[in-house]
Amino acid sequence: MIIAIDGPAASGKGTLAKKLAARYGLRHLDTGSLYRAVAYDVLEAGGDPANVDDAVLAARKLEPSGIPVDALRTPAVSEAASVVAAIPEVRSAILAFQRDYAAQPPGAVLDGRDIGTVVCPNADAKLFVIASSQARARRRYLELAARDSSVREEDVLTDIEARDRRDRERTVSPMTKADDAYLLDTTNLDIETAFEAAVAIIDGRRSND
Repeated sequence: MIIAIDGPAASGKGTLAKKLAARYGLRHLDTGSLYRAVAYDVLEAGGDPANVDDAVLAARKLEPSGIPVDALRTPAVSEAASVVAAIPEVRSAILAFQRDYAAQPPGAVLDGRDIGTVVCPNADAKLFVIASSQARARRRYLELAARDSSVREEDVLTDIEARDRRDRERTVSPMTKADDAYLLDTTNLDIETAFEAAVAIIDGRRSND
């Protein structure tokens, strides 16, 4: 079984994907971490995330498992990840990796921006998870502030809104809801309530197949 979960930054899709993978005995892939890893490698090498050659070189030798998780969650890497993700050649290099991962038994839960539309258009179940930009900024701020007291919530909101625009407006694989994806708004939901709603959606889809 393949479950595709798409949506903007800090909507809760990553936490939801992990819990769903555990629920159904599937593997989990945070596809955003792949672009973060590419961005991290570019920055570590002193390159420019907007430079196609720098970004593609990092994408082709991608090895995300060796990078500390905290290093992938810094504001600089998040910003750079959105930039490299808009480069068609980078997305092409990473597409095969994602599809191969999803195809391995017993299946997987993948979360990202274009899973239901491009990476796994034939997924058994699809969710598009959203939340207001203010709610998402608050969540991300609390996450970042725990590690860096200088982080300002208004700056996080500005970054999230800019990233949303890039993700929606890029020419290749823009973030958009698949026609057959279920919309799940987590603005006013805690993770357990969102998880229960997602399970009901997925189980309902499976029973109808």
